[in-house]
Amino acid sequence: MIGVERDDGGRLVIEVESESTLMGCPACGVVAHGHGRVVVRLVDAPAMGRPVTIRWRKRRWVCPDAGCPVGTFVEQDERIAAPRSSLTTRACRWAIEQIRREHASVNGIRRQLGTGWRTVWESIRPLLQVADADLARFEGVVILGVDEHVWHHVSTTPIEAGGRGPKELTGMVDLTRDDQGRTRARLLDLVPGRSGQAYKSWLTERGQVFRNGIEIATLDPFRGYKNAIDDELEDARSVLDAFHVVKLATGVVDEVRRRVQQDIHGHRGRKDDPLYRIRNILRAGAENLTDRQRARLEATWAADERHVEVEVAWSCAQQLRSAYHQDSHAAGRTVAQKVLDSFSSCPIPEVARLGRTLTQWRREFLGYFDTDGASNGGTEAINGLIALHRRIARGFRNRDNYRLRMLLIGGGLDPSPHTHR
Repeated sequence: MIGVERDDGGRLVIEVESESTLMGCPACGVVAHGHGRVVVRLVDAPAMGRPVTIRWRKRRWVCPDAGCPVGTFVEQDERIAAPRSSLTTRACRWAIEQIRREHASVNGIRRQLGTGWRTVWESIRPLLQVADADLARFEGVVILGVDEHVWHHVSTTPIEAGGRGPKELTGMVDLTRDDQGRTRARLLDLVPGRSGQAYKSWLTERGQVFRNGIEIATLDPFRGYKNAIDDELEDARSVLDAFHVVKLATGVVDEVRRRVQQDIHGHRGRKDDPLYRIRNILRAGAENLTDRQRARLEATWAADERHVEVEVAWSCAQQLRSAYHQDSHAAGRTVAQKVLDSFSSCPIPEVARLGRTLTQWRREFLGYFDTDGASNGGTEAINGLIALHRRIARGFRNRDNYRLRMLLIGGGLDPSPHTHR
């Protein structure tokens, strides 16, 4: 380091140069001669709350071999900065960590660095692309989750025609447990579309070794993903996500309540209608109700004998929910088996329909209790992170940038080896 100063804008400017040493021509290896210097300005990581600029006085060399095609060349040191990069390696590493660990926006990073949005992203994107191309990140996956999400809300005009393409993306998540049995969800990929074919094509691309390693495949009750699992992961155990099973049961209670409301009053729920007043209580777990809430339920059941259908539907939903709250998975499986044996014959049509649905997904429903509680919860957590960063960035226009950004924050990329840490 030669010196440090502060410019008129408050930016720290650090001037550096390398030590004098022998340098061989990169083409022929002949010892080159010094040929002056060229000053290159680089954006460095901020210090003391201020942007930092590095003025690197690079040495210029000339090859003495007249037949060498190189002629002159300038020193390079990727420990400081990649060739033709505007950011130092340290600044790139800092920016990536700000996105991954601190949920920073690229716009916020460029303000701290005192540079432009494109300068920041064009500097870190190659590092993310290298990490993305590293197939080692797909190794060791034993439990695989899948889910879809919407990445934009504008026209679905194809990308080739200037649009953003399909609104939906299918995300694959590594849900493999660690040595302590804990799940560390990790986003593996995002592919266009919400279909079984999208999932199947991705599984095919991963290769037979990857597919053979999958022991458990978790999913929401979407037949397209189930078909892809049956076709490509024949030896894996499919598991229906517990959250969505309970959500189906809660939806049934809402449907019965609205139907009975219409039958009794001839209109949608109003604030003084007994069933409408307990609509939120009906969505809660029985074990979480207060004495006052229980009293309100009992009063509603007693207010009109026609409320009995809602009471029965709520009891059925609580029974289904209780399967996931037993002291052991064996006890939970016993409750789940009773649900399968009884719901289909229930005289309440909505409950009977739920019973038929669960019967169709019987193996996947019971899979939760046979796999020590495997679920798609980690996938939903990754979706929450994705939604957070989509809001932070105030939307994305480029799907490739979106994918790299989400892989980074979802733990699917480890750019550390590629940033000379």
